[in-house]
Amino acid sequence: MDLIAKRAREIKDTISMIDFLGRLGFQPASKPSRETKYISPLRDSDTDASFSVNDAKGVWRDYGTGQGGNIIDFAMLYWKGLRFTEALDKISEVCNMAIDSGNARTEGRKRIRPAVQIPNYKVEEVKPYGGNAAINNFLSTRGVLQAAEGRISEVYYYVQDDKGVRKNYFASGWQNELGGWEVRNKYFKGCLGKKGLTFISRDPKQLVVFEGYMNYLSWVNDNRLSEKSVLVLNSLALLESGIKKASSFSDIDLFMDHDKAGIAATLAWKQALPYSVDKSAVYSGYNDYNEKTMAELKEAKMYTSIAR
Repeated sequence: MDLIAKRAREIKDTISMIDFLGRLGFQPASKPSRETKYISPLRDSDTDASFSVNDAKGVWRDYGTGQGGNIIDFAMLYWKGLRFTEALDKISEVCNMAIDSGNARTEGRKRIRPAVQIPNYKVEEVKPYGGNAAINNFLSTRGVLQAAEGRISEVYYYVQDDKGVRKNYFASGWQNELGGWEVRNKYFKGCLGKKGLTFISRDPKQLVVFEGYMNYLSWVNDNRLSEKSVLVLNSLALLESGIKKASSFSDIDLFMDHDKAGIAATLAWKQALPYSVDKSAVYSGYNDYNEKTMAELKEAKMYTSIAR
């Protein structure tokens, strides 16, 4: 067995999927058992905890998409664009795991999976965006760099396991109304602290609603002078909370995703607040506002390259 294959098997047999998800900031929607349920880490649109983990077997399945597999399969979907060996490195980094492939176990034997450990997060510093090249590059690739001013922060934090091993990270971030930091970078999306809505209070009657913050920033690109209040759900699991928050507004524009869950969320919202208006036609042909923004950015770069 070659070195890469040994590393892969070591990871699959040693790392608990529940522990791994916990280190990424995702907590179970049900108590750990043979089939532990989660709001899908792979889809912002999940509302019914349709992501299932069988930790004893080291496998998962996302019933919303029909996808499933082992921890490495998950990593390659979660961090899109990673090669197989890069996914192994990323899993090892997240789990603070140093694998000695020369000490691989006997064929057919598996190590006992470690107990579930909830990581300790601490936000060390929050800065205005602009000084971190990696964060700027991430925002630029999403087409929202200019819109980020005053709306995005640089969040510097660390994760420490029960042995005191500490890893430092940074990401673009914004705060939700419960004080948690929603964080995004090229390789990670999650929440430090309690998951909650993000609400920006302006006009007391007019409100725009988005599933995700990148979609909101894409909207800002096209509506820089708007004084409407803003509600970002941060997850469709918070749809009911969002509806309650929005109930005092008389003029509501909805910008939900065009996937199955987003369409269902729009219908549920309009049933609760019938006067709300679905404005998602502005990104017709795309799943969401940011996908449209990114496609336009790519097209502009291609045109510029051809023009040269």
